[in-house]
Formats: sequence, C-alpha cells, structure tokens
Amino acid sequence: MSLSQVIEAILFAAQKPLTARELLSAIKGAGGEDELIPNEFARTTEAQVVAALEQLKIEYGQQGRAFQLAEKADGWQLVSDPAYAPWVRQLFPAVKPARLTPPSLETLAIIAYRQPITRADIEAVRGVAVDGVLQNLMERGLVKIGGRAEVPGRPLLYETTQFFLEHFGLRDLDELPNAEELRTRYLPMAPRKEAVAPAEPAPAEPAPAQD
Repeated sequence: MSLSQVIEAILFAAQKPLTARELLSAIKGAGGEDELIPNEFARTTEAQVVAALEQLKIEYGQQGRAFQLAEKADGWQLVSDPAYAPWVRQLFPAVKPARLTPPSLETLAIIAYRQPITRADIEAVRGVAVDGVLQNLMERGLVKIGGRAEVPGRPLLYETTQFFLEHFGLRDLDELPNAEELRTRYLPMAPRKEAVAPAEPAPAEPAPAQD
C-alpha cells in the first residue's frame, strides 16, 4: 500500500473536491479508533500529499484512462475525461441550462479580466447598456457585487464568483487566457457625445434654359 493509493481511494469516495490539507487530515486521522491497525501514514506531510497528487495526475494521463485528476478552485477531484461526456451525460438527463448569449459572454469576459469594474466602464467597452445582462449573470451565480468604487457617486463594483471558477474549470483568475495582457490594456472612459454641426444645404442646381 502506498500513499498514492490511499489518496486515490479517498478521492474516489469523496463527494466533493478535497484540498491537500483536507486529504492530509483524512490520512493522518485513520487508525485512531482501532489500535490493532496502525496508521503507517500518520507522519505524512502536506508536501508529500501534493507530490503524490501531481504524480497521480501524470500517471492517469500517461495511462490514457477515461478519468482524470483535476485541480479545481476548491480542491482536487477525480473527473471523467471530457471526451466521454456524450455517454456520461446520459446518467444526468436533467434539463440543460440555457447557454450564455454572446452579449452575456462578452460582458462576463470584460468583468473577469478587469474586475472589480463598474457598470459604466463595462458599458464604455461594449458600447451598449448592460443592465439586463448583468442581472442575468448575477442570477446564474457567475457575477456578484464586490463593493463600491471610491469615486463620486460610489457606483457598484462587479466581480466574478467562486462558481465562475468552478464552472470554467479554473483554479484562479491567473489561469484565464492572456490574463496579464488583457488586464493591462487601456480601459476607455464612457464615450462623450460630440456636438455635430448641421450640414450646410447643397446649392440649388440652375434651372434648365427655356427655349
């Protein structure tokens, strides 16, 4: 029996993702009620648990298994390979949630990369009002109010949630594609309406000559 096998058994039986610290607690807590079975892993360290997790992740990938060991925002979990989703999905015939619309995805991306951000700044980037889209994202649990900006009027600030990370399979926001580049890009202020001078009437064409 190895530490990796013990961790594998715990993850297999777990109903939710487990952090390295939670795994360590389960490993070190075994054997306390039955002294006839000593706990040979009682002195395991968190570093050893993390190393074993990384090794399991590599082994599953090399073996071409139908499941993977994924590190999520809230811990490690055994999950099925996305390639087998059409078959695994048959076990969960519940109604599928509606897909996010392009405007919702665009607004969510702006918030994810520039959070915390005000509604006015979101609208400055998109060029349209986002009240309904923001409400929809909040109802889905992907966006939340993170406070108020320290500017006149103290507008609300919006940011992504923990569920956002879980939904997109991210450990943290640093795993967003090109995160650093997009976060440092210039954010335009709300567009100003420029006064437009009325166009001068075109000169009248001369009347045709009369015979």
